[in-house]
Amino acid sequence: MVYFFIRFVAAPDKLWFLIELYSFVDYFTIPPSFVAIYLDQTWLGLRFLRALRLMSIPEILQYLNLIKTTNQIRFSQLVLLFLSCWLTAAGFIHLVENSGDVFNDPPFVNPQYLTYWECVYIIIVTVSTVGYGDIYCKTVTGRFFMVFVILGGLALFAHAVPEILILIGNRTRYGGTYKKENGKKHIVLCGHITYDSVSNFLSDFLHKDREDVEVEIIFIHKQMPGLDLEGLFKRNFTQVEFFQGSVMDANDLERVNIKEADACLVLCNKYADDPDAEDAANIMRVISIKNYHDGIKIIIQLMQYHNKAYLLNIPSWDWKRGDDAVCLAELKLGFIAQSCLAPGFSTLMANLFTMRSYKTSEDMELWQNHYLQGTGMEMYTEYLSSAFVGLTFPKAAEMCFTKLKLLLIATEARSEDGSESCIAINPGATVKIEQGTQGFFIAQSADEVKRAFYYCKSCHGDVTDVRAIKKCRCKGTNASCGNGKADKPYESSRRVSSVGLKPRIGSRTNSPTDVLATTPEEKTVQNSTAPLLPSPVDASQEIFDVTGMFHWIPEKLFEDCVIQERPQEVLSNHVIVCVFADSSSPLMGLRNLVMPLRASNFHYEELKTVVLVGDEDYMRREWKCLYNFPKILVLPGSPLNRANLRAVYVNLCDMCVILSAKHHSAEDTTLADKEAILCSLNIKAMTFDDSIGLLQSSAQKVTTSTEGVLPPGFNPLGSPIKLPRKTSTYGANIPMITELANDCNVQFLDQDDDDDPDTELYMTQPFSCGTAFAVSVLDSLMSTTYFNDNALTLIRTLITGGATPELEQILAEGAGMQGGYNSSDIMTNRNRCRVGQISLYQGPLSHYGDNGKYSDLFVAALKNYSILCIGLYRFRDTSNDVKCPSSKRYVITNPSDDFLLMPTDQVFCFIPCNFTTNVKGVILNKVNKNILSHTIR
Repeated sequence: MVYFFIRFVAAPDKLWFLIELYSFVDYFTIPPSFVAIYLDQTWLGLRFLRALRLMSIPEILQYLNLIKTTNQIRFSQLVLLFLSCWLTAAGFIHLVENSGDVFNDPPFVNPQYLTYWECVYIIIVTVSTVGYGDIYCKTVTGRFFMVFVILGGLALFAHAVPEILILIGNRTRYGGTYKKENGKKHIVLCGHITYDSVSNFLSDFLHKDREDVEVEIIFIHKQMPGLDLEGLFKRNFTQVEFFQGSVMDANDLERVNIKEADACLVLCNKYADDPDAEDAANIMRVISIKNYHDGIKIIIQLMQYHNKAYLLNIPSWDWKRGDDAVCLAELKLGFIAQSCLAPGFSTLMANLFTMRSYKTSEDMELWQNHYLQGTGMEMYTEYLSSAFVGLTFPKAAEMCFTKLKLLLIATEARSEDGSESCIAINPGATVKIEQGTQGFFIAQSADEVKRAFYYCKSCHGDVTDVRAIKKCRCKGTNASCGNGKADKPYESSRRVSSVGLKPRIGSRTNSPTDVLATTPEEKTVQNSTAPLLPSPVDASQEIFDVTGMFHWIPEKLFEDCVIQERPQEVLSNHVIVCVFADSSSPLMGLRNLVMPLRASNFHYEELKTVVLVGDEDYMRREWKCLYNFPKILVLPGSPLNRANLRAVYVNLCDMCVILSAKHHSAEDTTLADKEAILCSLNIKAMTFDDSIGLLQSSAQKVTTSTEGVLPPGFNPLGSPIKLPRKTSTYGANIPMITELANDCNVQFLDQDDDDDPDTELYMTQPFSCGTAFAVSVLDSLMSTTYFNDNALTLIRTLITGGATPELEQILAEGAGMQGGYNSSDIMTNRNRCRVGQISLYQGPLSHYGDNGKYSDLFVAALKNYSILCIGLYRFRDTSNDVKCPSSKRYVITNPSDDFLLMPTDQVFCFIPCNFTTNVKGVILNKVNKNILSHTIR
């Protein structure tokens, strides 16, 4: 009774207190105590109702902080609810059976003497529908009460017991705490955990080419895994473990041992209707994790490029310690932009950072076997041995290719004081290899790359079998031996930046121009071709942003760039971007597509005009980030309208890009790409009449600048006659790349390929030909970034055109691109390589196309022009048996040294661009302008 009055005084609402359940329990249990005192005998009465107070135990346990998680609280509530009802019902049966029926005459004449525990037994036997019949109620009151016990008890039993069993099962399967094994690393994966995202990640993370990956993957998610995801976890149970919880809860972070984790990876929902909301949720996860443990390395997937600025506001976010953001919009549009400069490059790069194992087959066509051999190539890092010290980059790359059968594409270049370093991609002869330099390679496996670390001039100088290049007998005593403490090929000792540092320049031997002037072979070429150096360009005509990485112009109004009708001047060699979006669609960030096309390592006259076709309201929203870039036009209208396509001369474009920013249907994901597929098929079905004469005049204008590029529709078997480039008469010959949201929809792009929906994306014809790109290929970048901090920096440097952390800080202010001055620092920043394609149909290297070997082409291009070849773009139909050869090409990544070339091949390459300023202020490009004007598409 004292407890009742204490609760009454403490209750904020006295009326509600008087009618609540526990108050009624006191009403029926306190008075019998006084009656027993008055009658001087014991009477239990309704004291069994005190069992209902067991339901308050979960609240008490929460006050004592003994139960914390949702599962624990719910489990205790269900168990005590079932137990209290069970005991209370047994107490009532005990009362009426031992007392008898009150309405008999005389009353209480038919009692049945039962113990309390026998009544408990009756209740559980009845509720469980067993009904042994050994003990049962004999009074009418007891039997009447059992009717309600059966109805209510069955409902409670059917509801509580299964849920209790599920909670018990989940606690053993997805609860508990992660126990780390000694000497074994673990990473934590959170965010958007689904079967598709996890399967793509695990297939790359646990690939056999990564050697022995002694890393355990801990998944944490609020939702329970589905049957398909649970089956995936069971197939990888030795390295995968799932915990149900949230990284927003510090208790769950403690359960997965986040403080001892090697890294935390946050996956995003690539198909979210609101990309900004998805990014905000993932950034909040990063804040929660960093708040719990600020020293952990975090790799996060983001949808939008502008949301990267919010990560910079987190005090403990530090990219030098390994924190990084994989921005899908930046990388996706960057890949597509580079494909505008070198068609097929998006496929080549996507295969490089994705772990795959190829299996050639005699049942496959020849082009498929060539393509699959290239898909087995991946990107690795390793330290160069002392045998490379003092060599220029072209000499080191030549030695790696000819001697070690490795493709060296970049090195680590340190600043003049040696405090910082950057990634130098094919820097030419201006950079020399120093002791402890890290190289970036393209190879089949990590074991192959170790040759660069173990190579020793004394021990391996005469070795012809590259498999014999292993740790030699010098034991590190020879100055040219690379034997020492070997680092894992995926781990780097320090994080390097992308661009912006002045590398330490070694003593220069010969520039590409000097080599051209002294090579006997090139002397003959010079006599029959245009001058080597370009015509003088006034430096005042070119304006760059403050970082010197991109061409810049003062703000231009949207109305000044709108095409109202068919332009008077014929557009040619331009890039058309078909955008499917409306005024309410989320911004896709077209700035990431335009920036690589406006990189400062291009001369102004080399910039391709970009024509945007789409909804006017949407284009006005995107224009806020585009008005500082030159040569951009906008045509308001639908890309499905053929009149709009003809107005922008789609048949004369260098590339037609098809993008979609519309909301994806959650019910049917296969319809997410309907507009993009319809647009692609619409363009392919178009035909173009040449009777007006515009096309001939356009072809004459571009003859000198495109000489050597294979005309569309030219027979792949070819003839020695060299024709000027012509327009596309049929839409199927127009260079095109389509972005897809759903991988399965790739089967609808080409009508002459295999329509098996189970075929992996990289095995399909549109992807292998570089005409399709899906954002799902970027899932592999998460594992690639974890194993190699510098891999994402290298990829970002290649495809973004030179986006730097300095530029990201400027864009984070929200003022857009800022103009700069043509200072010496800006001129230095322009000296970086660019992606290009060399045609073997005409030009100084054309004689290698007549059944020449790829190794001869590689060495000649590297020696004479400092151009680094990385792959081929070949016609699919190269056999005499094909009656109607297709104009489709496919990608061959890093062919073998004895691979035979064809005149119609185009070569993917990294071209160094060295801009200098003479005394008159004229900018000169020291890369051979002759080969650029004759062979680069």
